[in-house]
Amino acid sequence: MANEIERKFLVKGEFKNLSGKETRIVQGYLSSVPERTVRVRIKGDKGFITIKGIGSASGATRYEWEKEIPTSEVEELLKICEPGVIDKTRYLVKVDNHTFEVDEFYGENKGLTVAEIELSSESEAFVKPEWLGEEVTGNTKYYNSMLMKNPFTKW
Repeated sequence: MANEIERKFLVKGEFKNLSGKETRIVQGYLSSVPERTVRVRIKGDKGFITIKGIGSASGATRYEWEKEIPTSEVEELLKICEPGVIDKTRYLVKVDNHTFEVDEFYGENKGLTVAEIELSSESEAFVKPEWLGEEVTGNTKYYNSMLMKNPFTKW
């Protein structure tokens, strides 16, 4: 159990040709309250349950706990999740000493592409590639748990 430190950005340019790996992700939320979001997801051929706590003032640091569970259990839990499913492809793009997780969304969030980078501290320096756009760290409307309630195509 640990805190996760990450910064989030919109994507404004081409990145797919730089990706080393891509994985389809489908996820739902058993709880989407900010104090404790509980997510289940199928990532490729693996299942996970994740609990996240409320973020720091900057929005960059949040408590996170995750455990791998059978995909059959995720499929069952998805049936009782809150309305709205997140469907996306995650691309891993290495830039210098870091790897960006770039999510291209589908369904009601089609047209939205967001990049996240995990850091060891909120002040850690990193190389910003040219395809990285506006920073949206801490902007709750870009949280996956909010995108299922208020999808990008309805903004």
